Amino acid sequence: MPQPTPPDIDAARQKLDGLKCARLNALLKAVLPANRFYAAKAAGCPTQLDSLADLAAFPLTTKAELLGSDGQATNRTWEASRYVRFHQTSGTRGQPLQVWDTAADWHWWMSCWQTIYARAGLQPGDAVLVAASFGPYVGFWSAFEGAVASGGRAIPAGGLSSMARLDLLRRSAANILVATPSYALHLAEVAQQEGMDPAASPVRCVIVAGEPGGSIPAVRNRIAATWGSRVLDHAGATEIGPWGVGRLVAPSEETPGLEVLEDWFHPEFLSLDSDRPAADGDLAELVLTTLGRSGCPVIRYRTGDVVRPHWPTAAEAGDGSAWVRLVGGVLGRTDDMLIIRGLNVFPSAIEDIVRGFPEVDEFRLTVGRRGSLDYLGLEIEDRREMPERVAEELKRRLGLRVEVTLVPAGSLPRFEGKGRRVRDNRPA
Repeated sequence: MPQPTPPDIDAARQKLDGLKCARLNALLKAVLPANRFYAAKAAGCPTQLDSLADLAAFPLTTKAELLGSDGQATNRTWEASRYVRFHQTSGTRGQPLQVWDTAADWHWWMSCWQTIYARAGLQPGDAVLVAASFGPYVGFWSAFEGAVASGGRAIPAGGLSSMARLDLLRRSAANILVATPSYALHLAEVAQQEGMDPAASPVRCVIVAGEPGGSIPAVRNRIAATWGSRVLDHAGATEIGPWGVGRLVAPSEETPGLEVLEDWFHPEFLSLDSDRPAADGDLAELVLTTLGRSGCPVIRYRTGDVVRPHWPTAAEAGDGSAWVRLVGGVLGRTDDMLIIRGLNVFPSAIEDIVRGFPEVDEFRLTVGRRGSLDYLGLEIEDRREMPERVAEELKRRLGLRVEVTLVPAGSLPRFEGKGRRVRDNRPA
């Protein structure tokens, strides 16, 4: 049988860049005259770009700039009467940021989610259970309505206990579960405690977001094994949109990380050392520009996410997609990186090691200081009650001594939203 012809990745990239440049120019034409934030910030910058390289003339945008004294986003373009959606960030890193969307912007959100659900293999009529309390946080609202827009049957599970959600999942015969990685694991833990086998449920795909876990091999594999399903990683942010999606692979395969939805987001990558453009494979901070959200656009927005970009070759882009790939997904955040005795450590690297021990149900990391030296302490709920084996593996793989202590089962917090497993007790 003749082998398929490899895609012309250069032509695909050229076509993609042309589409992005056209969408960016349309956005600038609509936004710059009306958006006071960017009219002032981008004064003197070109209003019509000949290529994406011209975007470098624009200044970078930070979250601090977007946060008004009243908590509302400063980058709103239109008068208040045009906005139909209100959401806000979780506030885990300071004051929550309120972000509004117009009806057109919300339609754009749905377009992005249709790509995500297509990756999940959603079929018309598939039941999608969104296991979250919802609240004012956009991620699960957009996942819920994105399921509807994609032809699925959306099942809300807000305001329910974990047991009630498991019962609803059973009764609705949900095919797709949407949750944070932490909560997907916790929900499975509750099921097992009640004598239920989550792997026997109809769930065939778990979409995870809100934490790096979906691209951490040990976390991803544990979710896949306990649910008997495949796992799809997703990344997004209230102030940006649903910008990243993974690929489904068998649990035994290497995690593919994330791809940036480049049809609707233009990515740039800044070296962590110099703020200059990073090369393929380098650790970098992800910078994003939205291409279809005019109500609260972001131009060259510093996400704070640490990634390792890789532009696929023709052999790697089996479906012809030229979207840039983020090897290992979001590896951490620039403000999460711990420097312990001269070593740079991301909490996600520790989680990958800890989750490799199936008997460890939960953990918490503490950073402290004794005298002039920093130290790492790790509390674990370990059904084998052998914390020393975890300490040895951390030492072997990180080259760092971590003080691992055993705590009683069920004593550490569980999380429905973003997990908060790091306590930094060092003096400011």
